[in-house]
Amino acid sequence: MKIGFGFLACLRVLGGVAVTSVSFAHHSGAVYDATKPVTLTGVVTEWLWANPHCALGFDVKDDKGVIRHWSGETTPPADISARGWTRKMFKVGDEVTVTMAPGRNGEPIGRIVSVVVNGKTYGGASPGPAPAAK
Repeated sequence: MKIGFGFLACLRVLGGVAVTSVSFAHHSGAVYDATKPVTLTGVVTEWLWANPHCALGFDVKDDKGVIRHWSGETTPPADISARGWTRKMFKVGDEVTVTMAPGRNGEPIGRIVSVVVNGKTYGGASPGPAPAAK
């Protein structure tokens, strides 16, 4: 069976689109403001242990009693495992104190710098920009 030039060109275009989509799907740390860390105390609502980032969802009550849901991301499981983090370290309802680099746009998101749960402190993602590739 002979494969035509048009078919091969179509495959190349589709392959390029697939690679480009994956590249754009991953974001940099530029969405977070590492110069203005925030520390929040709240209650765990969700803990996602997955690649490319783990995520911690927690509710924080402000001075007026209004609850705001926050979401913090960490580095991949392989990285934070070396810092003592585990798949089962958070349970829904646990009280946590989270320090993070907040989102630049004011949304309740951030990159976790450290978290205190059950009296233990765990380091998270570095608050600064990613180190240069070597």
